[in-house]
Amino acid sequence: MNKILNKMVWVVLAAPLIYLAIVWKKLPEKIATHFDIRGNADEYNNKTQFLLIMGIITVIGIGIYLLLTNVYRIDPKKYAAENKDRLKKIAFAVIVFMAAVECIVVYTGERGALMRLDVRFLFALMGLFWAVIGNYMNNIKPNYFAGFRLPWTLESEDNWRHTHHLASKLWFAGGLMITVTCIFLPRNGATLTMFSILFAITIIPIIYSYRFYKKQKSPHSRK
Repeated sequence: MNKILNKMVWVVLAAPLIYLAIVWKKLPEKIATHFDIRGNADEYNNKTQFLLIMGIITVIGIGIYLLLTNVYRIDPKKYAAENKDRLKKIAFAVIVFMAAVECIVVYTGERGALMRLDVRFLFALMGLFWAVIGNYMNNIKPNYFAGFRLPWTLESEDNWRHTHHLASKLWFAGGLMITVTCIFLPRNGATLTMFSILFAITIIPIIYSYRFYKKQKSPHSRK
């Protein structure tokens, strides 16, 4: 599996640039490169600047992948090596998400839809990304670089395990819910739904983890 990921990651990283090369002549002179929360373009660049931006994003993607796949080497936690495969899968998911967003921007520019990006589909893509990360979060071991790295989760392996089991379920279900609802809801509804769900699936594990910590510290729990 790791050998396949090692080969596929370079294909995924190159895909947006290949797509850009294919449609290069069809692109307008001014291309939208930034959109507000409603999907309206609020920043434009010429084709040369756009190519530079795509190149920079690709380099950043390579850096993120190399960092996540090697960070276990400097993690002082005793389970660091056991996270190697999980972090590689998470890194691959990040690269796929970034490449997909790049392709959406190129597609928008190619079609000449410079004034509007349908954020519902971007939100749906983000939902899938969260679901994938949630799937891998379940078995991630304590570390200082990925997961809910709170003082009380890093202090207690039991707290870390329970917190991430809960977070895994919430992120997977919440991510799928974002994907499904954002496709069918109007733009404003999709925006509200996405941010509401993301807030919930982030804050609930934190609260749960803290309460778990307080329960462990209480005199009754030590009896």
